[in-house]
Amino acid sequence: MTDWTHHYATRASRMQASEIRELLKLLDQPDIISFAGGIPDPELFPTAEIAEACRKILSDPASAAVALQYATSEGYLPLRQWIAAYMGRLGVVCTEDNILITNGSQQGLDFIGKLFLSPNDTVLVAWPTYLGALQAFNAYEAQYARLPDADHPYVVKTGNPAPKFGYVMPEFQNPTGTSMSEAERVALLDAAEALDLPLVEDTAYEHLRYDGERAPTLLALASERAGGIDNAKVMYLGTFSKSVVPSLRIGWVVAPQEVIRKLVLIKQGSDLNASPFAQMVMREVAATIFDTHTAKIRKAYKERRDAMLKALADYMPATATWTKPEGGMFVWLTLPAHIDGAELLQRAIKDIRVAFVPGTAFFADRSGRNTVRLNFSLNSPQTINEGIKRLAGLIEPAI
Repeated sequence: MTDWTHHYATRASRMQASEIRELLKLLDQPDIISFAGGIPDPELFPTAEIAEACRKILSDPASAAVALQYATSEGYLPLRQWIAAYMGRLGVVCTEDNILITNGSQQGLDFIGKLFLSPNDTVLVAWPTYLGALQAFNAYEAQYARLPDADHPYVVKTGNPAPKFGYVMPEFQNPTGTSMSEAERVALLDAAEALDLPLVEDTAYEHLRYDGERAPTLLALASERAGGIDNAKVMYLGTFSKSVVPSLRIGWVVAPQEVIRKLVLIKQGSDLNASPFAQMVMREVAATIFDTHTAKIRKAYKERRDAMLKALADYMPATATWTKPEGGMFVWLTLPAHIDGAELLQRAIKDIRVAFVPGTAFFADRSGRNTVRLNFSLNSPQTINEGIKRLAGLIEPAI
């Protein structure tokens, strides 16, 4: 067979299969209890409302012509206007000109990497951080350092270039499920300002709060400081994948107009535009049921979050610790230092038919070998209890 290796760009060596996407193949095996992917429960999808939106759009020749045609790269105007109003509810004053529709927020990460990163540029990330962000930025040959916080200030060493941007999930972070307090967000903005550092704020789970009070978004805080969004140095990524459905692949970027104009050029050179049909369906569904639907899924996922936390407390050995998220889809489990999460996964699949994601996938330096990410959104409380009981039974002899 032909060896293509020497034909690839140098960045191809940084491209690796997502450990999570590989684990999702296990969902086809009915006897597996999977805590692996960040998967919404399909039983909670608003199927009837989506079907009605499709019927409404396609039954009208004028709207059908728009839905099935090429479209502007910026995105469907009524959807961008709906998002602008939604952002206003979050304290971000913006217009549709501050918004780009993307094929999921993952595409937004890719576009930001393409716009800002040259080979060997440094991105500041949390430790651990979202695997998909690392994959997106790896394609542009990024290096990584730790995002500044109270315990880990970042100082640019003499002669070294400044980092290009910081990537952060302030709300129900993937993978840990933890959130930043308002004071921590203010401190991060202070540190970013001192470094002249733009921030990328990823809010994939922002709609899934079960307890506690919501803190202002980084973009809202930065816009207030700067006298408006166009002077702020924060780019906000949103998505409907967790709040409505993932398959329509509708995400968005909210940023200063100068940045949006550059991202639109990248969109034009990438896939021209997100599906107009999908955008129109999403706008119809969001305008009709967004608040009631997100309330429904919060109720269901809160019950499952509670079931996982109770099962962990009931069954896990005292040497294990875990986060207690106020929302989102994940619990982060830390095991004794001598337990390897990847080895544990192999045994768990073989012996007890339970899947999860080993924590090393979320560290830029592949550390965190004794950590595990557990998802609670897909399974019933009863299945969660059984899966955690099995997993704890496997861990106990290894302690």
